[in-house]
Amino acid sequence: MRANRYVMGSTLVAALGGLLFGFDTAVISGTTQQLERVFKLTPFWLGFTVATALIGTIFGSLCAGRPGDRYGRKKVLIVIAALYTVSAVGCAVFRNWTALMIFRFIGGLGVGGSSVLSPMYIAEISPAAVRGRLVAVSQFNIVAGILLAFFSNTLIDRLVQADAWRWMFGVETLPALVFFLLLFFIPESPRWLVKTGREEEARKILARIEESGVEQQLADISDSLKMESEGAGENLFSGKYRKPLFLAVALALFNQLSGINVIMYYAPRIFETTGLASGTALMQSVVIGLTNLVFTVIAMATIDRFGRKTLLLTGSVGMALFHGLVGRAFQLQQFGGYAVLAYLVGFIAFFAFSQGAVIWVFLSEIFPNRIRSKGQSLGSFTHWMMAAVVSWLFPVVVKVSWIGEARAFFFFSLMMTGQLFFVLKWLPETKGKSLEKIQKELGIR
Repeated sequence: MRANRYVMGSTLVAALGGLLFGFDTAVISGTTQQLERVFKLTPFWLGFTVATALIGTIFGSLCAGRPGDRYGRKKVLIVIAALYTVSAVGCAVFRNWTALMIFRFIGGLGVGGSSVLSPMYIAEISPAAVRGRLVAVSQFNIVAGILLAFFSNTLIDRLVQADAWRWMFGVETLPALVFFLLLFFIPESPRWLVKTGREEEARKILARIEESGVEQQLADISDSLKMESEGAGENLFSGKYRKPLFLAVALALFNQLSGINVIMYYAPRIFETTGLASGTALMQSVVIGLTNLVFTVIAMATIDRFGRKTLLLTGSVGMALFHGLVGRAFQLQQFGGYAVLAYLVGFIAFFAFSQGAVIWVFLSEIFPNRIRSKGQSLGSFTHWMMAAVVSWLFPVVVKVSWIGEARAFFFFSLMMTGQLFFVLKWLPETKGKSLEKIQKELGIR
């Protein structure tokens, strides 16, 4: 079954939130050297500058759900688009470091909010037969946004002589405004309309989504909402949910202990450490972003064929190997040719093929309906908290004489070796299993 133009158009608009998510988080990578120089930042405060948006993301992801339930997915997405716009303009215009941090935090609120509400909206507007593919559009757009940020940074670095970092931040204003304006032309989520008693409006939207079976869909939505209300009082931290909680938190921790955001945010600095000029370092970041995009697509196409566990095992081996090679290159100071680029591209390929594709799918599968939103929120919180910590500390750690880049990358390699054993011993395969069967295998009654 194919989605009709009405559904596809709404999906593409909502998925712009994912594009801005990827762009906003990655754009900082091209500015770190300039910000360090302009604001005379120590390694500690440079790390904080990078992490500020991630701190905003933590709050945005935790706080977006309740306004989305009260005011509607569409209205809150419009607010999120406004946050992206304000952040981009503010970062480009204001001239002191404190203001920059405030506007980066505002952008982080938008990232966190869109990470929750964009895929939620798409899932609720999509026919069941194509829901998985349409929700995947949001994930694809996140990776595409990262690549766009790397490419935009490289282009601006070559064209703009003074204050290029302002243009790098400011260029996000255009897609943010497009996102803001187009949101006024999409429908509200029919599921939210039913939840708020506006069943007739929901019926009209569902009739445009799918011409047949509207009444059955309304009944299914009502049943689903009833199940959620029955589980509203469930305690996430009760003993029967111990195993899925352990799996969710551990997988989210390993996701960030892979060092993925160190590569995404500090790739140009890493390349410049090897002796490359600034422009060349930024161009090599584009190669990183393109690799991420290609292997994300491959993973999305094969995750249901090979399984979540197989992808994670493969990725663990590959990531541990390539991080070890990067660490060795720094230890021996062997930076000739494109060796470090090749190693980092190898790492990104294995990450995108495994952790990058699996984490959000797995988190959506291991919790029962009655606590799924709570469980996913905990996994998301763990993910973003660790992203902020790792991104903040990396510039500090590599300046410690007895650690440096070499031991930092050896640490990431060790963590991925740990992930390999975690996946082998603890992680269940969820491919092709009903949610009920997964719950039974995890001992949830």
